[in-house]
Amino acid sequence: MDIKKLQTLVVDALEDVKGQDIALFDTTNLTSLFDRIAVVSGTSNRQTKALAASVRDKVKAAGGDVVGLEGEDTGEWVLVDLGDMIVHIMQPAIRQYYRLEEIWGEKPVKLGAAKRKSSVEAVEAAAAPKTKGKHLAANQEQPEAKPVNERKPAAKRATAASKTAAGAGTAAAAKKPAAKIPTGARVKVAVSKTAAASAAAAKAAKSAAPKRATKAAAAPAAEGAAPAKKVIRRIKKADE
Repeated sequence: MDIKKLQTLVVDALEDVKGQDIALFDTTNLTSLFDRIAVVSGTSNRQTKALAASVRDKVKAAGGDVVGLEGEDTGEWVLVDLGDMIVHIMQPAIRQYYRLEEIWGEKPVKLGAAKRKSSVEAVEAAAAPKTKGKHLAANQEQPEAKPVNERKPAAKRATAASKTAAGAGTAAAAKKPAAKIPTGARVKVAVSKTAAASAAAAKAAKSAAPKRATKAAAAPAAEGAAPAKKVIRRIKKADE
């Protein structure tokens, strides 16, 4: 039996009995004993036995060979040997402990719903248009994008050019060096108002000082001298 048809039968048989976490791996590069390995979980001993029986019956009904069946007595780990394919039906605790996916899971095989159906149903499923969810933003109709004219109007371009020119003039003025003063030349510096007021007050005080000294010197001289005598002359009248 073709390996693709065999793996499809096995997956369908496991899904019929509600097998959990079905995993299928391609092992052609890892071993020459078999080409596929399937791992599935069963919640109880009864379900693991039912999964194994479903795989066995479906493969035999399709004309396939069942080489062996092991582990049915305990039901914790049931192995179905189909020659080119090995099916491991395990309870969750056993599956987590042995971790067969880490050993054989180098190349997983993904089976879509259309591949697991018959050929006629698969063609119809592939030809049918797929419905898109309207709640997703990617599936909603997007408005038509309009081109954006990034060119500026003539007036704005002229204003920008004038601003650029003004900025260049300001930068040139700022970079212009100061005038150099020749060595030995005299530079007149304006006197501040405070200095001028101080100089005027000093000049006025200097001019008033001699007058005060002269008056002070004349006063002692007048005090030490004898009082001046007054001369009274009598003027004779004509009648006398």
